[in-house]
Amino acid sequence: MISLKHISKWYMVGGKPVFILKDINLSIKEGEFVSIMGPSGSGKSTLLNIIGMLDAPSEGSYDFLGQSVFEMKEKHRTDLYKRYIGFVFQSYHLIDELTVYENIETPLLYQNVKSSERKAIVSDMLDRFNIVGKKDLFPSQLSGGQQQLVGIVRALIARPKLLLADEPTGNLNSKQGEEIMDLFKKINKEEGVTIIQVTHSEKNAEYGDRIIHLLDGRIESVSEKSLKNV
Repeated sequence: MISLKHISKWYMVGGKPVFILKDINLSIKEGEFVSIMGPSGSGKSTLLNIIGMLDAPSEGSYDFLGQSVFEMKEKHRTDLYKRYIGFVFQSYHLIDELTVYENIETPLLYQNVKSSERKAIVSDMLDRFNIVGKKDLFPSQLSGGQQQLVGIVRALIARPKLLLADEPTGNLNSKQGEEIMDLFKKINKEEGVTIIQVTHSEKNAEYGDRIIHLLDGRIESVSEKSLKNV
């Protein structure tokens, strides 16, 4: 599904390159759950943003579903992102002026889904995730865990093949975090959604099938999950 070859990212400072990522080679199969770990500044979020097509590498190639991402036109790349990728952020990134219903509906508007179909899809997701009673509330009226759940539902509503999560439980308490990670595992196992998460948490990382350890912009090690039945 994903093939990264010799991906590097740098910024020029004082005429010299400062590397954020250096020679990353990584393949991820469809249906995998992969965790990316590493200290602050190791390049985790930059790598996730490149996979999510929100950023471009300084060099290297990226194939997604057999297509060379950075050789295609921007419009094609944007369409690919909207169709196949969902993003979950640590800080939720909900739109304050929109209700829960409207926030969840937003990706379908981008895809020009008809009004009647949008209504049916959103209603189904609200029911499935037990948040029908929250649909008319605004983000400021929700707890952190509820906001993150809405963010996940919004990311899933367009039925992405790939879900990217950047520190998805970073602003949640331990119980809320566990509920979110259990939900990710369920989505991965029951629906076959490929998940790549960036996390500082050893416990959260263990939900993945593989753990990629980054250090100073390089892949330091790759380990298989030790807890097979989390």
